[in-house]
Amino acid sequence: MERAVKLEKTLITSAWPYINVTPHLGNLVGSILSADVAARYYRLRGDDVIMVSGSDEHGTPIEVEAIKQGITPKELTDKNHAFVAELFKKWEISYDNYTRTESPVHKKFVQNLLMKIYGNGYIFSKEMQMLYCPHDKRFLPDRFVEGTCPNCSHVKARGDQCDKCGRLLEPTTLVDPYCVLCNNTPIVKTTKHWYIDLSKLSDKLKRYLTNNQELPANAKNFSLNWIEEGLKPRAITRDIAWGIPAPFPGAENKTIYVWVDAVLGYVSATIEYSQWIGEPEKWQEFWLNKKAKTFYFVGKDNIPFHTIILPALLLASGEEYNLPWNVSATEFLQFKGKKASKSQRVGIWIDEALEMFPVDWWRFFLMATRPETKDSNFSWDLFVEKINSDLNDTFGNFIHRTLMFLNSKFESQIPKPLNLSNDDKQILQTIKEKVDNMAIDFENSKLQSSANTLISLGRIGNQYLNENEPWKLIKTEKQKAANVFYIASQIVKAIAIVSKPFMPNIASQICEILNLPINKKPLKWDNALQPLPSGHKINKSKPLFKKIDANEEELENKLRIIRKSDN
Repeated sequence: MERAVKLEKTLITSAWPYINVTPHLGNLVGSILSADVAARYYRLRGDDVIMVSGSDEHGTPIEVEAIKQGITPKELTDKNHAFVAELFKKWEISYDNYTRTESPVHKKFVQNLLMKIYGNGYIFSKEMQMLYCPHDKRFLPDRFVEGTCPNCSHVKARGDQCDKCGRLLEPTTLVDPYCVLCNNTPIVKTTKHWYIDLSKLSDKLKRYLTNNQELPANAKNFSLNWIEEGLKPRAITRDIAWGIPAPFPGAENKTIYVWVDAVLGYVSATIEYSQWIGEPEKWQEFWLNKKAKTFYFVGKDNIPFHTIILPALLLASGEEYNLPWNVSATEFLQFKGKKASKSQRVGIWIDEALEMFPVDWWRFFLMATRPETKDSNFSWDLFVEKINSDLNDTFGNFIHRTLMFLNSKFESQIPKPLNLSNDDKQILQTIKEKVDNMAIDFENSKLQSSANTLISLGRIGNQYLNENEPWKLIKTEKQKAANVFYIASQIVKAIAIVSKPFMPNIASQICEILNLPINKKPLKWDNALQPLPSGHKINKSKPLFKKIDANEEELENKLRIIRKSDN
């Protein structure tokens, strides 16, 4: 396939998960897993890929939670970061660097970049009115205060953002605010903070958004509308102790607002990785090289942070950083029509999921149902259908029946084809077209479509076997049967390669049965359509999947048992 864009340097990022709680499946599908699937694809294409992210651990939610638990914020995030990082390994998330906002490299980078922005005249200080709780004797930024959204009247809006309408807020704009620590009504008190003047960057941001042809329509339109409404100066410091100390003159006892802190982590994580591998300048190949491309995988509620805030900070620094090339923003994965809530037992958390079923089953399911154009609902019925019908009956069945037949009738060798029919040749052409379409979908971040095309390869293979009935041909026309299984083995070979981004463990199992040299020379995407030679010896086949024999009620009950045992 002729690639539309040759990507020599590819930076893949996922939104930094906020680790006051364990991520749920919705967090995973929208950013982390989507980024991993994309990174694995681009590595298969032969690009020089770096995939980075980290634990977002500063800010008010962590401090609130630490106060509730009676421990320090650092104790809380040390524990949560270690736990989440280990979970991502179990999910086969292939980060080159999964770091944290407590990293010394990150703290230094954020402070240095903000001082450049300050020196360039984009940051100023002013006194402001802030909510203050007389009972707790503290200012109430962000998550320390809740109330009614002034835009949509949602009654549980936070001090920094409304979950319902997505608008960024200031605590003083909330209607009927209350302190989340004591539920008392706060008063208004004067404090001093530092602001970035986003309005000075409006024209540059508008040009960037308008000229970027790779941005999806949802991200571009949302962001341009935001600019049209008028960008205003936004505070970048907070009156809390937990965070990166503000570097500005006179800003003692202030910390950097977490939304500035986290988005700059994409750069610092790349710098940190470069230092780890002993190539301290390598990060510049991804951030200062204009041929490099940066992909951001986020949930739709994170769009403005990656299309407005991050580009504004990079532009204001005066350095020639690459701005986001593509921001792939998913809609929400809901559970019975509701947002995930651990306190209300709504949703499935990523540690619970792995106690129920293998990781590759989850990875495939989440990508095949990825909410790319509208919010979607998780249901056990749909999960069971996807595993039983798509993976077991279609995908796994075709592979196992093909390889078992080679084991038993062709001495585990790829047969030699002779006088292939037009139908045989057409099947190979169809498989090539499907593989090429998968690549196009990957490069357009249409991961759901690509996942479902993968299953269609197995469906085509099953139909081909059923129509030709080689188990009958083997008795009377062995060469025709050999031709059929030569073709079928090439489909299995293609599947073994192109399934790697979605199901790395299953793909490795198929490669092992096919006796492909996975440890000698890394297999690439283009290997998918290179035929297995006749005489190539394969190993003994084994089933890749098994059916789920349980209904929704039984699976819900199993989940409840897991939760009780974990507690």
